[in-house]
Amino acid sequence: MAQSDFLYPENPKRRQEVNRLHQQLLDCLSDSFDVTNKLTEVLNVHLGCRLASIEMKRDGTIKENCDIVIQAIRDIQKEVQTVDEALKDKLEPTLYRKLQDIKERETEKIAIVQKVISVILGEATSAASAVAVKLVGSSVTTGIINKLVTVLAQIGASLLGSIGVAVLGLGIDMIVRAILGAVERTQLQAAIKSYEKHLVEFKSASEKYNHAITEVTNTVKQQMK
Repeated sequence: MAQSDFLYPENPKRRQEVNRLHQQLLDCLSDSFDVTNKLTEVLNVHLGCRLASIEMKRDGTIKENCDIVIQAIRDIQKEVQTVDEALKDKLEPTLYRKLQDIKERETEKIAIVQKVISVILGEATSAASAVAVKLVGSSVTTGIINKLVTVLAQIGASLLGSIGVAVLGLGIDMIVRAILGAVERTQLQAAIKSYEKHLVEFKSASEKYNHAITEVTNTVKQQMK
């Protein structure tokens, strides 16, 4: 038992709580990598993009891994922006506005994009049109992706950002030492609060991101039947 545990008997429980919360944060981060790679594959296959897949940096910090996901999403957004600009250029203004109209049926939007997608990509497929509609014509999806980027940036800039992702293989005392670094053991409660605060937003943003990209992939599958 650490000497400070005699003064702060709740510390052993707090160490375990820090460990548990750290694992939850890593689970969310891992999901972000997986979902981003799914979206990358969809864009590469159906929109002809050449985006690279990403992997967690197991010997890196939480910030480094957050930055990897953020950069991948920004690369995706650049590709989507290129398609958006091409659609705006090729479609009549009234038709382009329909793509942005949340009240317009998705099937109608796909039909609109289908009119010009071959000019943009060199070929016309309903799957490509569906991807374009889901990512270009959906302010909801765009908002969800932007929210995830914001949350990841906040986590990277926080106390948690400097923590290594591989500390879970260590014993709990070693985990706490790696997580807190120079921070006094008596501040375990503060560390817990920091994890809890960021996890609430991260879990919500991660789940919405996962759901939005799953919708994209499901729509593509339906179009390919």
